[in-house]
Amino acid sequence: MFTKILIANRGEIAVRVVRAAQSLGVKAVAVHSEADTKSMHVRIADEAVDLGAGPASENYLNAAKIIEAALATGAQAIHPGYGFLSENAAFARAVADAGLTFIGPSATAISTMGEKVAARAVAVEAEVPLAPGSNGAISSADDVVAFGASHGYPILVKASAGGGGRGMRLVNTAAEAADAVAAATREATAAFGNGEVYLERYLTSARHVEVQVFADSHGNTVYVGDRDCSVQRRHQKLVEESPAPGLSDEMRRAMGAAAVRLAEHVDYVGAGTVEFLVEGERFYFLEMNTRIQVEHPVTEMVHGVDLVAEQIKVAAGAPLSILDRLAPVGAAVEARINAEDVADGLFLPAPGPLQTVEAPEGEGLRFDAGYASGDEVLPYYDSLVGKLIAHGATREEALDRLAVGLRELNIVGVPTTVPAALAIVTHEDFRAARFSTRWLEESMNLAEELEKLDEAPSRQEVGVGGRFYTIPVFPDLGRPGAQAVLPAAGAAEPSSDRAAVNGSANGTRTGRGVKARKAKATDGSVKAPMQGTIVKVNVAEGQSVEAGEVLFVLEAMKMENPITAPAAGIVGSVNAAVGDALAAGTLLTQLVLEGAAA
Repeated sequence: MFTKILIANRGEIAVRVVRAAQSLGVKAVAVHSEADTKSMHVRIADEAVDLGAGPASENYLNAAKIIEAALATGAQAIHPGYGFLSENAAFARAVADAGLTFIGPSATAISTMGEKVAARAVAVEAEVPLAPGSNGAISSADDVVAFGASHGYPILVKASAGGGGRGMRLVNTAAEAADAVAAATREATAAFGNGEVYLERYLTSARHVEVQVFADSHGNTVYVGDRDCSVQRRHQKLVEESPAPGLSDEMRRAMGAAAVRLAEHVDYVGAGTVEFLVEGERFYFLEMNTRIQVEHPVTEMVHGVDLVAEQIKVAAGAPLSILDRLAPVGAAVEARINAEDVADGLFLPAPGPLQTVEAPEGEGLRFDAGYASGDEVLPYYDSLVGKLIAHGATREEALDRLAVGLRELNIVGVPTTVPAALAIVTHEDFRAARFSTRWLEESMNLAEELEKLDEAPSRQEVGVGGRFYTIPVFPDLGRPGAQAVLPAAGAAEPSSDRAAVNGSANGTRTGRGVKARKAKATDGSVKAPMQGTIVKVNVAEGQSVEAGEVLFVLEAMKMENPITAPAAGIVGSVNAAVGDALAAGTLLTQLVLEGAAA
């Protein structure tokens, strides 16, 4: 067994790995950016190494610095967590070349299965069914149009080198192809350093079901149950559960066997997840994630295992110790708690300081967090604060416990996705397992459900330094001692109009399951809705635009956010360029509205 390992990550997953290592008597070394100096994963680790200032590319994505830190501290292995370098084959190879152990699969397995085009070829060889897709990476929007002519729409443009919903765009018509390819390529390049994209036919009524696989170096390869991750927004998961509800025993066995065949085909060692799309009694290979998943706790709770500790033991050469716990017991459901403003169903990133983080206590509840009271959710990284998981003897009991836990979870300082999670897990469709990957964004009227729960934020306008901001204020969630939730000054949302990011002038997001609302008055100002970086400018001074037309795209907390015209008009001075880092409330342009005096 190792005596010391280094965790090449931050936030919730770094905290999780530190604790798993310490439970095994293994010392944990944290690495951090200068901005993360006071973060929770740094505080609880046995040692910490500062990787310096700057963006993630200069610290958390700097393989040389991380390996140097491991060697300097005497760590024998590196755990990559999820995200960052976790599926980077070159990093895994460099770790091995430095005489260290990479806690994960081989570089060959990562490059084969982590690169989505190559993974599809492996799936064919392993006789795993595939949804129609492109034969390799595409080179232009013309390839999308040609694929659509042969296979129909909608089509998904997907990053070949990544996951987590990054570099993914849905194309409903040929007219959307060019913008979708450009956006997916841009986002994939920024997130993974590889802008290669490919195509898949998008199944409109499918569920997202994944299988947990685990293999050791002694010839054991098994699947540890399945999970349903269909409730998503922007192709990113919000609520996950295990076992996946409503599947036949025959389908579970077939999916598990297919996942094992894939893993064995590439001599896989460690934890991995094989993702499928399920329609009726048919399933199709989606991709394989060659790392631990965000949603691994639901599997841990129904199987009575510690998957992260198992990763460490298997990497140290031990055989699998979970072979007697492959059958699930009960059910578990997880809600991701992100620092996002869910008002009107928009999920806008909302970084800022956390005055209070208090987890609920009760039977079957678990809260995996990367933050504690007094910490700050920084705008440079993803928005995940933590995950609330509930286990019960039945799915119904697990859902009931999660609903209670969400009401009692006390997070003060930034708006979070707690209200949305509560609306989801109490919805009759979700309770009856009537959902698909498009359910949340197209069928469920989230804004209306938030109002029913009395969870929808009220709003208050304030002026700061000559700018006006809309401050979301969350009412009591039914928990003792709950307080109003106010964002930090830097995270306040500008009041130029919610419609500026809604996709239409009256606040309706067409095709997103949000109820039409009364048109709001606007003075034509278009402001940055949050702190972030401009990645696209679609307009020039003097240009005529229609209500809902995308004027700018702003990237914040690893998500691209379109900023649209609040009404029809003429574009004034454009005050932002690609690459500009802006504060919330920054005026991007002022529209001269139709009918206004010149």
